[in-house]
Amino acid sequence: MLEKFFKLKENGTDFKTEIIAGITTFMAMAYILAVNPDILSASGMPKDAVLIATALSAFIGTMCMALMANYPFALAPGLGLNAYFAFTVCGIMGYSWQFALFAVFIEGLIFIVLSVTPVREAIFNAIPLQLKKGVSVGIGLFIAFIGLQNGNIVVNDDATLVTLVKFKASFNDVGIWAVLTIIGVLIISILHIKKIKGAILIGIFATWILGIICELVGIYVPNPAAECYSTLPSGFADFSFASIGQTFGACFSEAAFANFNVLDFIVIMFAFLFVDVFDTLGTLIGCADKADMLDKEGKLPRIRPALLADAIATSAGAVLGTSTTTTFVESSSGVSAGGRTGLSSVVTGLLFLVSLIFSPLFISIPGFATAPALVFVGFLMMSAVTGIDLKDPTEAIPAFLSFLVMPLTYSISEGICIGVISYVVINLFTGNFKKIKPLMYILAILFVLKYIFL
Repeated sequence: MLEKFFKLKENGTDFKTEIIAGITTFMAMAYILAVNPDILSASGMPKDAVLIATALSAFIGTMCMALMANYPFALAPGLGLNAYFAFTVCGIMGYSWQFALFAVFIEGLIFIVLSVTPVREAIFNAIPLQLKKGVSVGIGLFIAFIGLQNGNIVVNDDATLVTLVKFKASFNDVGIWAVLTIIGVLIISILHIKKIKGAILIGIFATWILGIICELVGIYVPNPAAECYSTLPSGFADFSFASIGQTFGACFSEAAFANFNVLDFIVIMFAFLFVDVFDTLGTLIGCADKADMLDKEGKLPRIRPALLADAIATSAGAVLGTSTTTTFVESSSGVSAGGRTGLSSVVTGLLFLVSLIFSPLFISIPGFATAPALVFVGFLMMSAVTGIDLKDPTEAIPAFLSFLVMPLTYSISEGICIGVISYVVINLFTGNFKKIKPLMYILAILFVLKYIFL
């Protein structure tokens, strides 16, 4: 039955590979179960309720992706959007978290309308193949950069913005955290070169075990002030789910409409919509390219149900009590482990559901254990750079600007914006306007207006 529904042989995969890929994706994404509640709590939302909403929205969205589109892509509340939710909408602008959830809910509904019409599919298909390759490379650099940060290898620096961690200055916490991350990257690399299946997953577990050993013998000393927490699980199971009642349906409560400002609401809602649309498109492009799912014209088959799954997850997540749910770039870790069908997404989704019970265990997965997976996947996604024709600067320069901007601005959507604008301007003023699709002009104008007015 699984073979018939997911078409495993047709997609060049098997049951075991899909299971490993699904687990790998989950392990690379599990950090969101801890990070999302922490960020959204700044808006006044209860952490325990947000944790349940996070897991449930990830389950719903990922299962929709698996069953509707048969793709190995997983969804969860997105980083960046949750920060905008908590610190801008609820912080600087002073609105309630219920108001912000309502904006996310409406954004999801508009997203659904766009997904069932040819609009979003047309946007995806209008982006040139070379630029899509650049997006794929950019996502690789972006998630590798996230991995370096999560692993404390790259840290903040006032003079240069980022710098290499000083290992000796804080060796027993931040220093050893960074060392373990480097060891994890080497473990995964060696296993990959030796063609051992599940290299990324094995690397995550091996690095976590090394961290536990380091903590038990006193080499690693947890330091919450430096965000270096204990590697030992605080617990294994929690069967209390009543807290979800604090956020479920709160987007329709009276608090959501207190001091309601229509103009502010429109700006906030479209900000959520814009980032969600182009982060999703960018992630789908990058992950699909890595899995060789794009056709000769750079189009992704079954993109409409994939986009619809993302849209449904956003509105469902808002009702449950979390910020915008979107397709995760960490899906590429499962793709790199061999995932090619929705079966791996089913595994990832079910693990998010199980995490409701075993949340104390999953939250204990340290950043130095998942960071190596992100860094290594970044390397794997760099292979798309070979598909960029460097002899044609009208194609290569926009692709380069796209993948350069993503990690430096910490945004997939910004990379797409700069890539599209530069592609249109460069080709328009060099006499190559005939190869620019009409929709690219519209996108370029909209992106320029975004920078002017937002």
